[in-house]
Amino acid sequence: MIRVEEAEKIIQSQVKNFGTETILFESALGRVLAEDLIADRDLPPFNRVTVDGIAINYNSFEKGNRLFRIKAIQAAGDAPEEINNPDECIEIMTGAALPATTDTVIRYEDVEIKNGMATVITASISKGQGIHYKGKDKNKNEVVAAANQLITPALISIAASVGKTKLTVKKNPRVVIISSGDELVEVDTMPSPFQIRRSNNYTLRSILQQNSLDAEMKHLPDDLEISIQKIKECLAQYDVIILTGGISMGKYDYIAQALQDLSVKKLFHKVQQRPGKPFWFGTFKNGTVVFALPGNPVSAFMCLYRYFLPWLKASLGLHYNSSLYAVLKQDFSFTARLQYFLQVQLNIDEHGKLMATPVEGHGSGDFTSLLSADAFMELPMEQNNFTKGEIFKIWAFNNFAT
Repeated sequence: MIRVEEAEKIIQSQVKNFGTETILFESALGRVLAEDLIADRDLPPFNRVTVDGIAINYNSFEKGNRLFRIKAIQAAGDAPEEINNPDECIEIMTGAALPATTDTVIRYEDVEIKNGMATVITASISKGQGIHYKGKDKNKNEVVAAANQLITPALISIAASVGKTKLTVKKNPRVVIISSGDELVEVDTMPSPFQIRRSNNYTLRSILQQNSLDAEMKHLPDDLEISIQKIKECLAQYDVIILTGGISMGKYDYIAQALQDLSVKKLFHKVQQRPGKPFWFGTFKNGTVVFALPGNPVSAFMCLYRYFLPWLKASLGLHYNSSLYAVLKQDFSFTARLQYFLQVQLNIDEHGKLMATPVEGHGSGDFTSLLSADAFMELPMEQNNFTKGEIFKIWAFNNFAT
């Protein structure tokens, strides 16, 4: 049995590169950018007006002129209208290109317009106000978005702005989630008094979907030969196999034996942690990575967040944020010599501190407790008593109310 830190190190040593692919930019949300995006022209591409109002030559205002004759009205997208005299102005709209003969924009709130004349009614005017200058954000051929970052709505906006209708993104691994156990029946089936419906596979798949990764699902009965055959098929078809259940010490837990018989290299089995102690991890000769998670729902849930997602992010070239910490809001004790992953609710107090309140549950089979929690707080195994005000690492899995 190994420590949490050692398990993490072993898993991170198996980071993979799954290559790249090109997809339509509007379908790229949540994927990982694999190329630098380059500005195809200056941003903004012209001196852009940022308020609705009038465009003037500041020199005229500086000499004391406050009354300007409106020569034309210019909308966004129109060719610039020019003034010929210093006492003229252009009535202009947000987003329009600034006429070259003007250099200052005064918003409507600071002028009175009557009979084709605009009177400036404020003295607080600065030369160059109301203008977003050409190239202020980026110059042509500059990088506007670097590779190896998550594609967000903001990045989609940038891609559209520079005319990138297709983006090169990191390929996701091919993943299959395999549940096991004769006690499990399908969701739409009425269980016998001693059976339960499958939920782990749907839970794990939904977590992957939140991370823009689709996974297929399969189920194994408590049968060694069938398990060997089905896992063998999956080893040939997928980059990642996530198993849940059948990995502990029970007489009908065949997964570890099946993996051994298939010559999947075991890198570790059992971690000094609760929940999730029976966790198994290994690799196959073709590069397939195998995460065999415990069958208890909270154990599988925690292991996916603590181990699989950091591995996935690293494989896609992303830095997984494992540096989030919170303050324990009340005393807590745990006597077993194991690294404990405490379910907590998160909130930000009036001093801006991220606070973690323990959530009472009934063990690793109590999946309903996850609805009340926002994160796992990782408590070191060298300690038994944890005091209000101490700070520990957390692994967040819900958006939390502040």
